[in-house]
Amino acid sequence: MVADKGHFIVSTTDQKHYEVPLAYLSKEIFRELLKMSEGEFGLQCDGPTRGPCDLLFMEYIISLIRRGLTKDLEKALLMSVAMIRCSSLSSFHRGHTNQQLLVY
Repeated sequence: MVADKGHFIVSTTDQKHYEVPLAYLSKEIFRELLKMSEGEFGLQCDGPTRGPCDLLFMEYIISLIRRGLTKDLEKALLMSVAMIRCSSLSSFHRGHTNQQLLVY
């Protein structure tokens, strides 16, 4: 998959691909998601960047940015992603299925 000019491709945890404008890298939420991804998956040398969330959450983030994401909501999203990751890891170690939190 090749990104349009001014965009990059993110591969979500559910193996979907999403095209994101490069301008969104100026948003703290994307920078933090990429840091989380780097910590979990390492740096990607080829192919799309791997994101730490699924397609629905990625679409939710994009829609909020398009509507004007506030700093408070951005912080809440980051906390939600961190809690999902921690919850998923602890559930995995206990043998439970993953649960996701819903942020409104």
